[in-house]
Parts: sequence; structure tokens; C-alpha cells
Amino acid sequence: MRILFFILLFAVRGSAWSQQVDSIYFHLYTDSLKKGQHNYINVDGKLNNGRWIPLTAREVEFYCATAVFQGNELIIPVDFSGEKVTVKATLKANPRMVIERTIWIKKLPDPELKGDGRWEMGDGRWEMGDGS
Repeated sequence: MRILFFILLFAVRGSAWSQQVDSIYFHLYTDSLKKGQHNYINVDGKLNNGRWIPLTAREVEFYCATAVFQGNELIIPVDFSGEKVTVKATLKANPRMVIERTIWIKKLPDPELKGDGRWEMGDGRWEMGDGS
């Protein structure tokens, strides 16, 4: 009975370790990035069983020639003059698995938030800060 237990234990452990990342994808939370702020770059891995897992800088090497990464966060200099940046992510466990995406830089400043929670739209109109 003990032998069967150990065989079963090793079989379960082996199958848990055998889940491999088949592909990686960018799933960005925004359509443009802001200068001078930490912009989170979300990379997810699709496993060979169809499940998705979030990937961090422990599993992915991030690269951008015109900005700096701290973990998954891309920091674009305030004085950056380009319209877009190109971001590259490489799976450390399989360096041949690389994705690259060009992402635009936000041009217009955020509207000013007034003390009562309304946004001034710049044309005399006001909107509630929650999108109402």
C-alpha cells in the first residue's frame, strides 16, 4: 500500500510540474501610456492545458529601448518626445518565446478634477468624475 501511495504521489507531482507555457500575450489595461508614471505591462501565459496564468518579471524579461522597466512597470521619462514605445517580453524559461508590441503615448493631459468630483472638459462642460 505504501508503494502505491508513493507512486501516486510522484505521478501527481510530475503532472503538476509538466504544465508548460505554450504562448505569451500582452493584455494591456489601457490603449496608451503616461509619461512620468509607472505603467503596468500585463503579460499572461497560456498553459498547454488551456489555462491562463499571470507572468511577472520573475518569468519574463522585459525590454524597452526608450524607457526603464521596474518589474512589470514601464516608466517613461517625463521629457520623452516620441509618440510611441516598443515593448518586448521574453519568456525566461524559453528565450525563443518573444512578443513585441508598440504602444502609443498619451498626448492630452488628464482633465483637472475639481473639489466636488467633477471633471472640467475644457469647453465649458462638466462631467462627473465617475463617468456619469
